[in-house]
Amino acid sequence: MTALNPDVSSKRPELRNAVLLTRQGQPQQAAIALQQFLKDHPQDADALFLLGDMARQQGRFVEAEQLFARSAETAPSFDAARFHQANMLLETGQAPKALAQAEALLAREPANPVFRALKAMALELLDEHQAAASLWQQVVEEGAPEEYRIRQAHVLRVLGRREDSIAACRKAIGRDPSFGRAWWALATLSGFHFSDEDFAQMQALAAQPELPAERRIPLLFALGKACAQRKQYAKSFGYYARGNGLKRLNIRHEPGVLSAYVARNKAVFTPEFFRAREGHGCESREPIFLIGMLRAGSTLVEQILASHSQIEGTREMYNLGAIGAQLQRAQDAGAYPGILESLDGSTRGQLGQEYLETARVHRKLGRPQFIDKMGNNFLHLGLLHLILPNAKIVDVRRHPFGCCLSNFTQLYANGQDETYRLSDLGQLYRDYADLMAHFDSVLPGRVHRIIYEQLVADPDGEIRRLLGYLELPFEESCLDFHGNARAVSTVSSEQVRSPMYTEAIDHWRHYEPWLGPLKSALGPVLSAWEGR
Repeated sequence: MTALNPDVSSKRPELRNAVLLTRQGQPQQAAIALQQFLKDHPQDADALFLLGDMARQQGRFVEAEQLFARSAETAPSFDAARFHQANMLLETGQAPKALAQAEALLAREPANPVFRALKAMALELLDEHQAAASLWQQVVEEGAPEEYRIRQAHVLRVLGRREDSIAACRKAIGRDPSFGRAWWALATLSGFHFSDEDFAQMQALAAQPELPAERRIPLLFALGKACAQRKQYAKSFGYYARGNGLKRLNIRHEPGVLSAYVARNKAVFTPEFFRAREGHGCESREPIFLIGMLRAGSTLVEQILASHSQIEGTREMYNLGAIGAQLQRAQDAGAYPGILESLDGSTRGQLGQEYLETARVHRKLGRPQFIDKMGNNFLHLGLLHLILPNAKIVDVRRHPFGCCLSNFTQLYANGQDETYRLSDLGQLYRDYADLMAHFDSVLPGRVHRIIYEQLVADPDGEIRRLLGYLELPFEESCLDFHGNARAVSTVSSEQVRSPMYTEAIDHWRHYEPWLGPLKSALGPVLSAWEGR
């Protein structure tokens, strides 16, 4: 499926002009032209598709999904629109709807590998990893692109099938040695060590000037990991810096947007604001929210809690963020979170119930409580407290150097645009800590904080303290969390299947000479990061 339907441009001059403007780097003018055209032709499937694709490329996934849906509804045989709609549903965490669209596409073309891959991704998001692995196996056996083999390797790793995951990566490399994502997939396997032959091959590939950026970037990240394994930390940082620099070239990230958002939260959410709204919202005590920065240790905390007989581990859910986005669409995005002032008690209760209903698809075990591990939910703490006032909230925090460096050395599949420059990461951590400090002040005791370093040093004490906050009895199984065979879909999936280890705590010290931009961006939070 192409980003733009090539047949669209030939149908009408207005659409041809919009396509031309897009290719000339004038998306705003193209969007205006399409919107004008749609005023007279509101059901034109091609125009809706083009406008949806522009929204997709600009990261406005909810809007894009709606436009693709209108296009597919207007022209039911327009498979490109339905396919893109399904992908936007995946991007916004609406796995059941994405699966339904994938099934509709497969009903028309049962053997289409792209549609089967779409279904496999929807199954992954539904935590149906065994079914996804089987489907990926069928896809790769039919000669699908190597990127699908890497998707298969990821699912195999989630299922704990480490050797099979390695074999899938090796097969992709054997077919196409310059496929950087295969090398990076190996690098993300905990404990995997690149051989000297691997190392030499990767260096030779990286030295090729004609290697395109999409292949070079993951290769550079893999070389950063390979050098770290050899304790060549200056070279390691150099490779990571080059990979991040190339990645950052194609990213539009403005750190000041989050800082302004934090300021709006501090202005809206006062003690008086919350006192005036006590006693409303959904009363459920089922959700446990793990919030905080990426790479702070939340996967470890989730595995510990999911080893308790009363708690089910699920995944990083988009549900709360989707409710926030839904409210933002009602007005200008800049009005959020101020628009929460107008929510009455009944609406807050309905939104809390809506969250529970949309989370139900991820609850397979029927345990009394479940975990939502979406760290970015710290951005919606005010909304969370208003709609689910009895939900438990755990902030998992790690030393800013360790946390930010771990992000800097991680190449994410998509999103996380703030992780490819040390100064951006420092500002993100600073804003996060600032927002959490505000909620500690206006809702004292509402959020329980776990310091990753303290958890590793004293697991028994910290786990007992955590379970006390959750009002649950201590269970020895929480200390034996590494024996839990549940599937874990994050990049830390393998670490949590091993006993707790301390090696990661001070790993950042090897790179300290090059962390000046991070230190400057962190400012005063560097000496008060624990928030106590």
